[in-house]
Amino acid sequence: MGLTAILDLLACPVCAGPLVQDAAGEGEGPGPLRCDRGHAVDGARQGYVTLTRAGIRHDGDTAAMVDARGRVQDAGLFEPLTEALVDVVPEGCGTLLDVGAGTGHHLSAVLSARHDAVGIALDSSTAAAKRAARAHPRIGAVRADAAAEPLPVRDESIDTVLVTFAPRAVDELARVLRPDGLMVVAVPAPDHLAELRDPLGMLAVDPVKSDRLAGALGSAFTPAGTAAQRWTRTVTRDQARDLAAMGPAAFHTGAAEMDARAAALPDVVDVTFSVVVGRWRAAGGGARSGPSSP
Repeated sequence: MGLTAILDLLACPVCAGPLVQDAAGEGEGPGPLRCDRGHAVDGARQGYVTLTRAGIRHDGDTAAMVDARGRVQDAGLFEPLTEALVDVVPEGCGTLLDVGAGTGHHLSAVLSARHDAVGIALDSSTAAAKRAARAHPRIGAVRADAAAEPLPVRDESIDTVLVTFAPRAVDELARVLRPDGLMVVAVPAPDHLAELRDPLGMLAVDPVKSDRLAGALGSAFTPAGTAAQRWTRTVTRDQARDLAAMGPAAFHTGAAEMDARAAALPDVVDVTFSVVVGRWRAAGGGARSGPSSP
């Protein structure tokens, strides 16, 4: 199914109109998407589509970062968080949007538990979009810059938004959610991966991150509950390096330095994982703030 499953949810990034899909040629990727004003975009052979008006100004996570995240997720190190996300998505949810979806791991788990739902995995990273497109048959992977442009998603079309360790465009999330929609936001707590921060040169977590989140959501959302998820895993040296390499440390610590730092770790390390999962209700539908063509 892939992109076909979510086509009714997508909007032209130029004029915000609905999109239709042309037939794909044999052995090719998804057929082009077009709106009734003639704007068109080709799908990639790997099964995702890039929807942008001005072009994506940054590449997002690199292939190495996405590979590291995939290994960490495959090892089950974040499984308690995945389970928590599955638990908070309501039964009967039909449409999901995962902003900053990465590999699509969490969204795939939710869709496996909600058999009638479809989901958009949205990320700016090409490597992430490629992987997310393969994560589940009811995932449609979309490459877009959620921080710089309006979301290429139709007004009030989404039942549940997931945002896990990713930036949030509050007005846009409010626009695409149904009036009774739910947003689930997972942010790291101050002690998340604390044992690895200094040894691997990782950034500290803002101790008032949850408070800043509540302030940023402002009048667009109403809090509906918060739950702390905290667990400990014994990780290998290679897994510890992956935990650092999958995040911002990959951008400010070179691979050689990270290898050297990781080599100084013991064979195994007990690591704290600590995440706050908040639920927020849309305060009401909003008009589209995106661009329109002349």
